[in-house]
Amino acid sequence: MPRKSSRKLWAEYVARGGTPASRPATAPVLAKASFSGVVMGIDPSLRGTGFAVIDYRSSQEIRVLESVTLKLKQALSQIECLGAIAHQVEDFIDQHQIRHVAIEETIYVQNFQTAQILGMARGAAIACAAMRGLPVYEYAPLRIKQAVAGTGRASKEQVARTLRQLTGTDFGMRFDESDAAAVALCHAFTCRLPAD
Repeated sequence: MPRKSSRKLWAEYVARGGTPASRPATAPVLAKASFSGVVMGIDPSLRGTGFAVIDYRSSQEIRVLESVTLKLKQALSQIECLGAIAHQVEDFIDQHQIRHVAIEETIYVQNFQTAQILGMARGAAIACAAMRGLPVYEYAPLRIKQAVAGTGRASKEQVARTLRQLTGTDFGMRFDESDAAAVALCHAFTCRLPAD
């Protein structure tokens, strides 16, 4: 029997209304609660990581608490940059009552060295959050754009405009920060937690 692609399996899942094929119709369904709280979004890069902390209560009640782009000079070594990323994560954790951390997954890149550097930047941020006991969620760039702007092919400008409409915060040309806010909002919009 030929194996189905993940795209085909996902299409079938959506066509069924999001129910697993193997589950009997009479099986109990555990309720899932929408996310509510403070989430930190991270758009990782070695010398220009974007951070945003968002307080999400509902789709009508979204506030950007703080955002920053960590710009690091070429004179700094990779190790120093990784340390600075971890310190920024720690600083936000200390300042805000962060419930979850959301980070953008590594995109496909043809250059192995670029992928390795991005992986190190992600690792510095993830390790710091994990050491503080925070759950970390990863999202693909297409999924982030789809959740926030309605299309996986949205430009950085479209994402920033949508964020301004949703949060009232104008990021201007600070695309690393708006991308980080988009990661946080993607998590808030799509994360479903077991109901208490």
